Amino acid sequence: MKLPWRGNIARMSGYVPGEQPGEEGFVKLNTNENPYPPSPKVRKAISGALDASLRLYPPPDSTALRRQAALTYGMDENRIIAGNGSDDLLAMIARAFVGEGGTLACPTPTYTLYDTLVAIQGGKVTGVPYPDDFTLPKALFRNRAPVTIVANPNSPSGTTVPLARLSELADAVTGLLVIDEAYADFADETAISLAREKENVIVLRTFSKSFSLAGMRIGLGFAHPVIIEGLNKVRDSYNLNRLSILAGEAALRDAAWMERNVSRIRRTRERLSASLPGVGFFPYPSQANFILARKADGGSALPTYEALKARKILVRYFDTPRLANCLRITVGTDDEISVLLDAMKRIMRLRKSR
Repeated sequence: MKLPWRGNIARMSGYVPGEQPGEEGFVKLNTNENPYPPSPKVRKAISGALDASLRLYPPPDSTALRRQAALTYGMDENRIIAGNGSDDLLAMIARAFVGEGGTLACPTPTYTLYDTLVAIQGGKVTGVPYPDDFTLPKALFRNRAPVTIVANPNSPSGTTVPLARLSELADAVTGLLVIDEAYADFADETAISLAREKENVIVLRTFSKSFSLAGMRIGLGFAHPVIIEGLNKVRDSYNLNRLSILAGEAALRDAAWMERNVSRIRRTRERLSASLPGVGFFPYPSQANFILARKADGGSALPTYEALKARKILVRYFDTPRLANCLRITVGTDDEISVLLDAMKRIMRLRKSR
């Protein structure tokens, strides 16, 4: 049957998320989930809402979540929008600002969903390559795209751009600057202040990583009220369900729980970073809950990825020219990282003995 697909949809490839194992027993270090559970207050809030109210639509603008976010982050409520994960917010931005033939600029390599969302709109991504040290490329400051996105910390590198440099970029671009802070709670600074100070900046956050709520799909955007008003025009109605709204509100009320888990992950991250050279991989400096590690001999990291998978350990491999010699490793529990490092040592010894 011939279906009347739009041309750009027929030609494009869909986004490919990290592999989900079809069986139990895997050490899963490939999708940057938090290895620790969410706050008990989140579970209590969800349990308390499993009643007849589920027959009702949720508040269309996620009122309770946005009100608590305003208190937690020191922002006016009219400067906050909630999304079904930060991916939902990214989709709103693409719908609102990127039309047929339009462009979005970003440094690369970065989060590949940006390419997918722009392709859906019939637009194109203008990728500006990062230098080897992942500092912000100078050419990005000269772009004239309606939207510029910087993931900070960046995925898959885990590296960050200083706040002062992001401020300079906001002043240099002619359109909207989106700062995607999915991993910012694991970093040393945040750009939320720029969303207060500058009219062309939107900062995105997710509850999937630091708050351990990937399964609930909750995101927040912070920006000037005019930007929020425009994004609400393209937002799906009732885009967060009742349980997600309550879970997000409860998580923000117990931010101390999240911060303790973040501290644990940061300590384990330092241990993993210090150990990787001993198993043949050099880590990039990460401020996220994962580490991008480059194979010391410069060869493909695919054999190591496959050998780990055979041992029921999943990490992320990217089959692209710039990343083919790298693995991205989620920071799991100390026990999980011990299992990973032990397996990598065994793999390295086997290769040397051949």
